[in-house]
Amino acid sequence: MAEQDDASKTEDPTSRRLSKGREQGQVASSQEVKHWGMLLGGLFGLMFLAGYTAGGVRDAVIKFVEAPHGIPFDIEHLRLTFANLLIDVLLVVGPLLGLLLLAITVNIGQFGLLWAPAKLKPETSKLNLLKGMKRIFSIRGIVEFLKGLIKLIIVAVVSFGLALPLLDDLPLLPQFEIIQTMDRIHLIALWIAAGTIGAMSAIAALDFMYQKFLFTKQMRMTKQEVKDETKQAEGDPQVKARIRRLRMERSMQRMMQAVPKADVVITNPTHYAVALTYDMQSMAAPKLVAKGVDHLAYRIRAVATENEVPVVEDAPLARALYATVELDNEIPPEHYHAVAEVIGYVMRLKGQAAWT
Repeated sequence: MAEQDDASKTEDPTSRRLSKGREQGQVASSQEVKHWGMLLGGLFGLMFLAGYTAGGVRDAVIKFVEAPHGIPFDIEHLRLTFANLLIDVLLVVGPLLGLLLLAITVNIGQFGLLWAPAKLKPETSKLNLLKGMKRIFSIRGIVEFLKGLIKLIIVAVVSFGLALPLLDDLPLLPQFEIIQTMDRIHLIALWIAAGTIGAMSAIAALDFMYQKFLFTKQMRMTKQEVKDETKQAEGDPQVKARIRRLRMERSMQRMMQAVPKADVVITNPTHYAVALTYDMQSMAAPKLVAKGVDHLAYRIRAVATENEVPVVEDAPLARALYATVELDNEIPPEHYHAVAEVIGYVMRLKGQAAWT
């Protein structure tokens, strides 16, 4: 069943799916990138802070080694002595702890800042021993085990391959002075760390791409899921079409109700019809209250005739008003003259003064 579900998930995850997954703490994350960040911080520490750290530790503890008899043993002085020692050690170790920020920054760089409270909720399924064993011995668990084993082999071969030429004089180190011995060990440690970082850089890059591939595959969607999400985001097309249809019907109904109150209907005579109304007391210009073509134009003419609204034939004016004036809008100035003639004609028929 799981294989069938995976086979049906052929669509790339949508931005909405990825966003919801991120809210649940689901992001592409590589453990190798985290390890690489920690190793990089360790290499920086060896390169730039090893001497400072060693000197600081030496200065902090030398008085306990060279002159322990000079340390007062009353409670007050011991408290002060150890407080100063703690401060000295923190000042020495502080920069090294600051390198942890590098590892944290590298990890955040994979997926950006993430706030997912859902990830903090306890999951009882993780306490299930049987499910835990299944996770360990699953295909992915076996792949992770083999990947870790191969990583150790590659890192060991590369690191010690670089450091091996420096180990020839290792038996002679007891004959060197302590400073020379420490410098030699420091150099060997740097080469091992550099080799480890080089190998881990390649491994981390490959693992990051692999984790991105797995994450995208995990987040894939079926065609039906994409359709359902589209409906949720944009609304059901059938519902939207029904709403549009209802709005058009209501608009049509209001428009046809306005025709009996119109002052004149201008026609093509058969293809176009526009209904105008004008009140000299409240309007600066006539307003278009209904318009239509073909069948709708026929209905407008019929309603106008039934309600004794004057119907005037003026094909150019009817087409122009239909094309340029929206419902319930006043006519534009370029049509004032032509409409004034029609309104004047109608009002003369009714014995009223014409609009100018």
